Amino acid sequence: MSRPKTENQKRRRVVITGLGVIASNGIGKDAFWQALKEGKSGIKRITSFDVSSYPCQIAGEVHGFDPLDYMSPKSAKRMDRFAQFAVAAAKMAVEDSGLTISHNNNTSIGIVFASAVGGAIFGEHQYGIAIEKGFQRISPYLAISLFPGAASAQIAIEFGVTGYNCTLSTACSAGGDAIGHAFHAIRNNLADAIISGGADCPIGPVTIGSFSIIKALSTKRNNEPWRASRPFDRERDGFVMSEGAGAVIVEELTHALNRGAYIYAEIIGYGTTCDAFHMTQPLPEGEGTIRAIQIAFNDANIKPEEVDYINAHGSSTPINDGHETKVYKKVFGEHAYKIPISANKSMTGHSLGAAPAIEFVASVLTMQNQFLPPTINYEHPDPECDLDYVPNEGRNAKVHTILSNSLGFGGKNVALIIRKFEDKVESKK
Repeated sequence: MSRPKTENQKRRRVVITGLGVIASNGIGKDAFWQALKEGKSGIKRITSFDVSSYPCQIAGEVHGFDPLDYMSPKSAKRMDRFAQFAVAAAKMAVEDSGLTISHNNNTSIGIVFASAVGGAIFGEHQYGIAIEKGFQRISPYLAISLFPGAASAQIAIEFGVTGYNCTLSTACSAGGDAIGHAFHAIRNNLADAIISGGADCPIGPVTIGSFSIIKALSTKRNNEPWRASRPFDRERDGFVMSEGAGAVIVEELTHALNRGAYIYAEIIGYGTTCDAFHMTQPLPEGEGTIRAIQIAFNDANIKPEEVDYINAHGSSTPINDGHETKVYKKVFGEHAYKIPISANKSMTGHSLGAAPAIEFVASVLTMQNQFLPPTINYEHPDPECDLDYVPNEGRNAKVHTILSNSLGFGGKNVALIIRKFEDKVESKK
């Protein structure tokens, strides 16, 4: 429910109270975090379709996911896999937070979720059926499964959430935009708590084929899939597609304290920009990415040197990783050499619009555990990428302020900043 803002409500503090994640290297926050700590890759040979004729034959598929663990058979049947992931991750986050949703509060709870491609793979499959057998054989659920907004709608139906609700589809930065949007919505008193995140399941013949045609995917290590995603390494040759979902409970501080919630971290800054330059390449000098980070700093009212860890976009493409390194040097100056940087995609692959949400969950867990996950497969230093990427082995560290950075096709740039929550709240985890 939208309520009038008063002067003391304009900048409400916003915290994270619940986490849910489905990734190629772990389902659930505990399994996911253990995999990140151990440097465990989820990249394998594609099993969902015949890839023998494809230049890229690997991806981060999620194995062991059963939608019936999270929803009824009837509900599962009505959803594409990406929406199933979204609902499942949302349920994990709600359960983790201890948030009770009922008719007494469902108008003050919202949903802001993201997806880059929505139900594209279901659409691919149904297109084949239409061509071979006629449109009469198309699934009646296709029309309600294709659009990216199916995720937020299905989550709302599952929980009976009738408050603030919207969908973001800003390519590979979408999950970050969703969380940032939720953060600002709560800070501006549009909701007390929001289920936010992103989900994508893009592994299919046409999607893999289309990204192969533009030479965006890794092709050199089909026989060693776990070594293919290598952000900031000199021998990187493209990203590895994956699927997954990340969800968080974004909540107003007093609301969380009043119900005795455990608080993982506080969100303090969000910045988003567009290069308006090229569909697949960033501005050569990184102006758009730099501006997004600076907007987030201003939003958080902090100085660059206060950041002590960066969760990078780190896609493992020749252009992106050099671009990010250049950006960090321009933003942080000499301090850039003192900031550890991790790229979770080295283990999870790139799940498009879900990736920023999954990496945000990883950032929150990094904060909670005071441990930096590694960037695996960093074997050949690149002169253009000469910062501290936490190569191959994670390490303990004191982490107070984290920048999570995400970039997307079309020149999208997103920066989120979280800090350690220091008010005393008894942990129930």
